[in-house]
Amino acid sequence: MFKIEKLIENAKKKQKTIVFPEVSFSDRTVEAVKILQKKKIVKVLLVGDASALSLRDKCFEKFDIVNPVTFPDRDKLVKALYEKRKEKGLTMEQSDELEKDPYYFATLLVECGYADGMVAGAEASTATTVRPALQIIKAKNKKDPVSSCFLMYGKNKFLKNEALVLSDCGVLENPDADTLASIAFQSVKSAQAFGLEPRVAFLSYSSKGSAKSDAVDKVRTAYEKFKKKEKDIVCDGELQFDAAMVPSVAETKAKDSPLKGNANVLIYPDLQAGNICYKTMQYVGGLNAIGPILQGLKKPVNDLSRGCSVNDIVVVSAITALQCEDKEEKKGE
Repeated sequence: MFKIEKLIENAKKKQKTIVFPEVSFSDRTVEAVKILQKKKIVKVLLVGDASALSLRDKCFEKFDIVNPVTFPDRDKLVKALYEKRKEKGLTMEQSDELEKDPYYFATLLVECGYADGMVAGAEASTATTVRPALQIIKAKNKKDPVSSCFLMYGKNKFLKNEALVLSDCGVLENPDADTLASIAFQSVKSAQAFGLEPRVAFLSYSSKGSAKSDAVDKVRTAYEKFKKKEKDIVCDGELQFDAAMVPSVAETKAKDSPLKGNANVLIYPDLQAGNICYKTMQYVGGLNAIGPILQGLKKPVNDLSRGCSVNDIVVVSAITALQCEDKEEKKGE
């Protein structure tokens, strides 16, 4: 049985510093950081004007707040941004101006070690949150993509209090077979961070050759590439959703599948399929949708849905803390 409380407790143990760039203009973020601070789930770092925030709410006197304009090491951040983007034509003057943007500033704080991770997106599009991360923090491995997943959980007769990881539902529009396999590798790590034992299904409109097309071949090839490298992970593909998720249907459509209709990591063939499915699960199935959780970055930056709740922000913050590498982990690389 999946329990979000256990995930939050695991995050508490790490005590990572998470920066929030939207507190000056997001009431939901304000309420979320109050909870995070009070329950000591993460160390909270806020972007904004300390005087203005304290006038708005006395509670902010107890928070660590940094201002892009008056930050003591501002020159260091401006130079770091310039070095990252000068080959793309960014000038030092443009870097100086861009550093004042709360999203770029918060991302630079993560890149330069002043924070361990960042959570944003309650008041902005995915592009606004993700673009600085892709430009500044970049992918952990140059050959791998930056993708995303959603954690789906909640009371549901079908799921029976288990959780699902859905990928990619937020970033990569039409991945090829190699990219699809990389998404699966990243999603396995995410599932493990969430406390799940991953069982991976590569989804299609075909089950084990019931249909033939280039789209089906892509999914099957991705599965084969994944299986070749991840011999210890239970997986299968290509599978229709019901063959991957319903034991009685799996018995008919994919009798020899090691998943037996009990997949919990679902790899979608493209962004349209994944995005439609997670929203259907959320609004028709009544599940909590946490994400998009970014995968494959050197350091964690996570995007919120603009429809997120206060609780969603709290959970994403805990997940971001769990994604942060400890010093011991870095030494072992």
